[in-house]
Amino acid sequence: MKIGFIGLGIMGKPMAKNLIKAGHELVICELKKETVEEFKGLGAEVAANPAGVAKACSLFITMVPNSPQVRTVALGENGLIETAKPGSVLIDMSSIDPMESKAIGEELAKKGIEMMDAPVSGGEPKAIDGTLSIMCGGKKDLFEKYKDLLSIMGSSVTHIGDLGAGNTCKLANQIIVACNIAALSEALMLAKKAGTDPEKVFEGIKGGLAGSTVMNAKTPMILAHNYKPGFRIELHIKDLTNALNAGHKVSSPLPLTGQVMEMMQALKADGFEKDDHSALAKYYEKLSNEKIGK
Repeated sequence: MKIGFIGLGIMGKPMAKNLIKAGHELVICELKKETVEEFKGLGAEVAANPAGVAKACSLFITMVPNSPQVRTVALGENGLIETAKPGSVLIDMSSIDPMESKAIGEELAKKGIEMMDAPVSGGEPKAIDGTLSIMCGGKKDLFEKYKDLLSIMGSSVTHIGDLGAGNTCKLANQIIVACNIAALSEALMLAKKAGTDPEKVFEGIKGGLAGSTVMNAKTPMILAHNYKPGFRIELHIKDLTNALNAGHKVSSPLPLTGQVMEMMQALKADGFEKDDHSALAKYYEKLSNEKIGK
C-alpha cells in the first residue's frame, strides 16, 4: 500500500520506518534535509508539500505537534484538501484537541475525505519496537479497514468511538501519566528525606497495587538523573493544555491536572522543558534541596 506520512519527528520517524519494514511504500513531506535523505535511502518518495502527498496516494498519516499543525496540513494552503481525491482517508495520529479533530473532519468530509483520529501512547521506545497503544476515533468500518495497518505500529489498537474520541482517550491517558509521575516523585522524595533508599522502596512497592507501567519506566530514570527525552515536558504541557481546555468546554473539573500543569510550567521556567516528563522529580528536588537518586 502507498501511504503518505507527514511528521517525521521523535515519534513519527520510527513509526514510518516500521511501515516501510512491513513492505508499504511511503510518500513523505518533511522539512529536515537529513531526515529526507534518510528516508530516500529507505525507498520513500518525497513530496514538496501535503498537496503533493495527496496527489500521490489516497491514505495519509499525520504525526505533528498539535492542532494548528494538523489544521494547516489538512486544510491550509498546499494542504491535503487541495488535491485529495474523494474517498481518501486521513489518519491523524497526533495528540490534539478532540474538538479540533471533529472540526477538521467536518471540513474534509465536504470534499469526500474521511478522517480518523488515532493518537498514541508509549513514547519513543514503543514507537521504535512497534508496541504503541493506539486509541482510535471515527467510523467503525473505517477502523476495521485500517486496524491491521495500525497494528504494525502498535500492539494495542482500540476503537474508542466517533471522531474525536481517540483524542479524548489520549487526554485521559496524559492526565493519568502526569499525575502518576508527580505522585511517584513525591513518594520517592519522602523516602529519601526519611533516610530510606528510594530504590529499595521502588522494589518493595512495584509488585503491589501502587505498581504501574509508569512507575517501572520512570523510576530508573529518576534514580539515575537521566532525563533524556522519550516524551518532553513541553509536549506534556501541550497535552495538559488541551485537557484543561476540553474540561472547561464540557464543565469537567480537573484540579489535579491543573496542579501538575503548574509544576511543569515551573520546570519550563527553569529551562527544563526539553527534558523527559520524568523530570517532574526536579520540581521536588528543588523544593526539598535534595536529590532523589544517589
